[in-house]
Amino acid sequence: MNRIHTKRSMSENTPHALVIVFDGIEEIEALTPVDILRRAEIEVTVATLDGQATVTGRNQITFAAETSLSLLDTNSFDLVLLPGGPGVLELLDHDSLRDLLLQQDSEGKQIAAICAAPKVLAQHGLLSTRQATSHISVRKDLPNPSDAAVVADGHITTSQGLGTAVEFSLSLVRSLKGEDLAQQIADSIHFSPKA
Repeated sequence: MNRIHTKRSMSENTPHALVIVFDGIEEIEALTPVDILRRAEIEVTVATLDGQATVTGRNQITFAAETSLSLLDTNSFDLVLLPGGPGVLELLDHDSLRDLLLQQDSEGKQIAAICAAPKVLAQHGLLSTRQATSHISVRKDLPNPSDAAVVADGHITTSQGLGTAVEFSLSLVRSLKGEDLAQQIADSIHFSPKA
């Protein structure tokens, strides 16, 4: 794997997002945000936590990561995103990820989590004063749970799961690049939110 993001490789005005991937991930929850963020010309880095070159999701789809968290300048990301899936439990006790999330939070930078991943944010105290949503299986672990499909509370955005992945991703585009671009992308992919 290559060392990347030690400094900005695109314009300083281009938002940079980090998507953490791991074995047992929900593939759509990882790749939908990557796709939609890149459509919005947001620079996205896909990284594993422990240096493996590929990850295999819950549905046995294997895909490559671009780098490892240990090789990154973690100060360079405007958004850190955690997909869900049964493998998310491995993230709960990962020290480097905890440090990254706490740093991101202290700087008021965007954090996003979908499906079971909001449980990771809750464990590290990031949701103690914020509303959040998640997959129903872990919603009881959230201090201020919501039944909404997507919840943006301050700089933290959470969502319920695979079925809300497009709406979640468009919400992140809205946060980083504005409503007009989010709507343009929604129109281009024929996304119609539920009435």
